[in-house]
Amino acid sequence: MSTPDWIRTIRATAGTELLVLPGVTAVVFDDRGRVLLGRRADNGEWSVVGGIPEPGEQPADTAVREVYEETAVHCVPERVVLVQMLRQAVYPNGDKVQFMDITFRCRAVGGEAKVNDAESLDVAWFDVESLPDMQEFARDRIRQALKDEPTWFAAPEFVPGFEVD
Repeated sequence: MSTPDWIRTIRATAGTELLVLPGVTAVVFDDRGRVLLGRRADNGEWSVVGGIPEPGEQPADTAVREVYEETAVHCVPERVVLVQMLRQAVYPNGDKVQFMDITFRCRAVGGEAKVNDAESLDVAWFDVESLPDMQEFARDRIRQALKDEPTWFAAPEFVPGFEVD
């Protein structure tokens, strides 16, 4: 995910100090029950779609925007799946971050899945019984989205692609 300008502005004065930031994850299903995944440009791994809200943007709107920006798929958030504070992570440049992740189950309502920005190498629909290799973070989000109720737990997880303190 690319760094929003508003975070770059904060980093100009905060340096690499820890920032606690909102994050949104979207687990999108089509009418055949397949899940939408993108192969990330930063690490080459398949994952669910995610991003950071813009100032004043509602989390559900972030999910819709990020899914379209990355995959050209239009979606509708159906429910909150999970709210979780992730472990602190350190980016390769030394920036420390901790995300409060809000995961939404979404339903695809239009568009055609394709790479729609520089954040993805590939985009595809997968049967949930035949998922590609991916980090546990993404698998867990998909499992939670398949359940009929939100799941709340305190155990932080590894943020893919980053060193954990």
